Amino acid sequence: MSQYQPPGKIKILDALSRLLEQKNFNAVTTANIAREAGVTEGLIYKYFRDKKDLLFELLGENLTIFHRLLTAKIMKKETTVEKLKIFILTTIRAYLKNRVFSRILLLEVRNSPEYFQSNAHAKMMSIESFIHEIIINGMARGELKKNIDSHVLLKVMVGAIEHACLDAIIFNQDINTSAVTDLINDIIFKGIEP
Repeated sequence: MSQYQPPGKIKILDALSRLLEQKNFNAVTTANIAREAGVTEGLIYKYFRDKKDLLFELLGENLTIFHRLLTAKIMKKETTVEKLKIFILTTIRAYLKNRVFSRILLLEVRNSPEYFQSNAHAKMMSIESFIHEIIINGMARGELKKNIDSHVLLKVMVGAIEHACLDAIIFNQDINTSAVTDLINDIIFKGIEP
């Protein structure tokens, strides 16, 4: 969590994160969160409109951390394909390492219209825009086929990553990150490299 957040707010966000390791979001109450955080229930409403707002804030914090990590790793790579492969690998690793974050993003928020108006969704779109720009630049430099639809390629990558991880996230299974990444890379990049 950001060091610039008020301590009470950080406690609340951390408490929700811990509770989501044990049960799904709908089973968690604001009373549970307050008890876990060691704060009054009223303090939750000082910082958040409701329980969903708290969930979106937690997701947004995780997406900010992920975006920084992803950017740092991608900037070390030279070619477009290397950058896109790092995107796939880093995302799969992040989903499997932080199952709470993954469940929130893949299972909890997407059925909520409020999510699509939230700061968390804006952060997710910022990540996707960053990757889309890499694709566009790669096409312009001739590193990728110019006749592909850049938006479709982005959605194919995101969809492949999410579906490769979904069973592991839902059923708390382990998967071979390198093997899954290699399979996705083979399917995608052998078809788009010129």
